Amino acid sequence: MYKNIVHAFHWKICTWKQLAPDNLPPEICSLFGDEVSSVSKVALLLLHEQKMGQKSEWAPYIRRLPQPFEMHNTIFWSDDELEMIRQSVIYQETIKQRNHIEKQFMAIKPATDQFPQCFEDVSLKDFAYAHALVLWTRTFGDDLFLDIPVTSRAWESSRGVSMIPFADFLNHDGTSEACLMSHEGKQLSEVIAERDYSPGDQVLISYGKFSNSSLVLDFGFTVPYNIYDQAQVELNIPQHYHLFQMKLELLQRFKAPAIKDVNEFSSSEKLFTIKEVKFASKKGRGIPQSFRAFACVLCSNAQELSDLESEAAQSDGRLARSPLKNKSREIEAHELIHSKITEQINEYDACIKSLGPSTSQNLVRKHALRRQMAHDLLSGELRVLKSASAWLKKYCATLLEG
Repeated sequence: MYKNIVHAFHWKICTWKQLAPDNLPPEICSLFGDEVSSVSKVALLLLHEQKMGQKSEWAPYIRRLPQPFEMHNTIFWSDDELEMIRQSVIYQETIKQRNHIEKQFMAIKPATDQFPQCFEDVSLKDFAYAHALVLWTRTFGDDLFLDIPVTSRAWESSRGVSMIPFADFLNHDGTSEACLMSHEGKQLSEVIAERDYSPGDQVLISYGKFSNSSLVLDFGFTVPYNIYDQAQVELNIPQHYHLFQMKLELLQRFKAPAIKDVNEFSSSEKLFTIKEVKFASKKGRGIPQSFRAFACVLCSNAQELSDLESEAAQSDGRLARSPLKNKSREIEAHELIHSKITEQINEYDACIKSLGPSTSQNLVRKHALRRQMAHDLLSGELRVLKSASAWLKKYCATLLEG
């Protein structure tokens, strides 16, 4: 099915046979509505090929795919295991993903019911497993080499989402500079390594700048110290707040566009993604400007709101691009953010302590592994929150001294 050519710095994967949506028979595809995604179609195709066993031309590849008991994506965690990460946004994202997969399963069920010879006894659990293998995509361009991080076992070519044998077996190292490029026109993929590899060495590449939240949700693993970790903080306008309606209308009128992060979560006017603040400077690296602007609006009086509106209208439409003229109000806004982050820090601390080091010999290996993943996830997000807290304290102290 494939052959590989290993050079000092290049590893060419000369294969282009794909598990793609158009491999499904037309009579099956005709039963799908528009709501059935390409990922679900490939997942269904994978299940069909699995049922065929050795008769499938994909048998050698399928045998080497992870088995369900080896999958540690959070959608496969028990309710008790999921409780370990309740403080993280991944808790809710996992529930959303489970619901999405269930809806997709109900959408493809007419096909599985009508063709029992192809999809005998396919259950929601089977479909969730296949869907997890094919969840995320990578985009190729026609006749071009594109250097885009690998994000899963699924790829996207002119045939849509597809699975390409062997190219998806490379493991992740967030610090690796090795890249995988593919050329659809020439039907080959190529790994360009950052160093020489000896026979037997594992070739590692970077899937992308993913936080542990993305890694555990979509790949089923975490990195002990992930430099790309981030945390999310929610900030709302309580209805009892002074000038509630005026503030709400101002925020809606000058709503900052949603900011997509590398892990595909979006910052909105109420939920803000923060990254580790590595420098205690006034620039506030890691604290989104939209987050600070939201807090400034919450703390402003009528005249200040009018000033913010005028400034935004005369510039690029973003609120509070500059610090508030009233120093005490600027401090109040940032102390509001700090209090919210401090609240989350205390919750994270308690959650991590509840995990604790386990010395139980009876702890099932699978649960122990997921417990460690929970610890890595929460610890990374806690580190981000603490860095933001330190910057906010420094910023407010600097304003008080000035």
